[in-house]
Amino acid sequence: MTSAAGTTPAALSVSARLDRLPPCRYLATLAARIALGGWFEFYELFIAGYISLGLISSGLFHKTSTGYFDWSGFAAFTGTFFAGMFVSTVFFSRIPDRFGRKSTFTISMVFYSVAAAFVAFSPTAGWIDAWRFVAGFGIGIQLINNDSFISEMAPKRVRGRYMALGFIVILTAIPVVALLAWALVPHQPLGLEGWRWVMLIGAAGGVLVWLLRRGLPESPRWLAARGRVAEAEDVVSEIERRVVAQTGRALPEPTAVDVAPTAEKGSWREVFGRRYGGRTLMLSVFQFAQTIGVYGFSNWVVILLATRGYTVVTTLGYSFVIALFTPVGGLLAWRLAERYERKWQLVAAAAGIGIFGMIFAEARSAALLITCGAAVTVCNNWLIGIFHTYGTELFPTRIRARAFGFTFSWSRVSSIFVSYWVADLLAAHGTVGVFTLIGVAMIVIIVSVGVWGPTTNNLRLEELSP
Repeated sequence: MTSAAGTTPAALSVSARLDRLPPCRYLATLAARIALGGWFEFYELFIAGYISLGLISSGLFHKTSTGYFDWSGFAAFTGTFFAGMFVSTVFFSRIPDRFGRKSTFTISMVFYSVAAAFVAFSPTAGWIDAWRFVAGFGIGIQLINNDSFISEMAPKRVRGRYMALGFIVILTAIPVVALLAWALVPHQPLGLEGWRWVMLIGAAGGVLVWLLRRGLPESPRWLAARGRVAEAEDVVSEIERRVVAQTGRALPEPTAVDVAPTAEKGSWREVFGRRYGGRTLMLSVFQFAQTIGVYGFSNWVVILLATRGYTVVTTLGYSFVIALFTPVGGLLAWRLAERYERKWQLVAAAAGIGIFGMIFAEARSAALLITCGAAVTVCNNWLIGIFHTYGTELFPTRIRARAFGFTFSWSRVSSIFVSYWVADLLAAHGTVGVFTLIGVAMIVIIVSVGVWGPTTNNLRLEELSP
């Protein structure tokens, strides 16, 4: 077995011991617990669409925007959050690589909870936008960190399934926020506007998740990559003990793997270098385009339905029914994660978003609108459930968070502007214009991933990214 500065014999030993573990309840529970932090990121990501009518009816925001600095436009409410996430992912994505996966979580969740509480009690659109930026900054690193964490803890044969399982947990946030908005937005419990209650519940839940995440082990792959070999082996030994106790079977011998030597020790230069630069470019293009489809629909579905003339209560009811299909996309990703190459699943999901989206744009009956809206939602979240596995496994442990964070930051760039683009297209060309934009973005995904994306299934992380 060969190794080098970036991939030490100890790191490979830890990797081989993790990859031989059989699927079991303990490992699945670890993935689900790690995913809990991402639950509230998705709660915040998708909250905008479901409380949009409450924000507009309150008089604080309006549906259209006069420009990028119109702070009372609904697009600013969504854009400032993504701007905060962009700053976080670009400038702080190296933090999990430097300080660890587990420790990064704590500060991120506390930061988010405090900022979300301030949003709930802010008196003006300007203050709401400012605290939304802070909330986005706090939570922005969470999903990057969690993706790296789960991918490093999971055995290679089920890496995609465990990542998808984590996203099933995360995606339940969307129907929950949709239900809360349906129940609270049209009312003022205790004299406080319903949309503020929905924000406040998210802030309180962030603290609860922080408590539930206590006791998680640090990533042994990260510990080994940082030279903390004894700690890494202690963590792996404890994981092995729990797996054996739960399954009642002895573990097979680890399988050695040859890894080509490398002089790299983990730097930004490596992210853009000859070995990984092509992957960085391909994923950056993918991330920029996928957000146009995912958030261009989810953050505007309520307003898209409202433009058809439905009442607030009816619109929120329809959007809740559509949101109920969110975990189905995660279940589809979980079921297919190891069965078919992940790159081709991304291509298929993008095609589904484009096709069902155009049908939604032309639909006139409520039944067809809900059916196609549900299909777009399933494809969106199938795409999400797969790309988080795919993106993290394309880079080595020493640069995983910063490299994936950089590529992921391009999704935040497009997220900042997509609401402005949707607002303009909706005003000028209706829903057909909106879904034409989404369709073009999906074609970009099909070409970039289909042509330049590598295959990854059932390969050890150190083989994929030495």
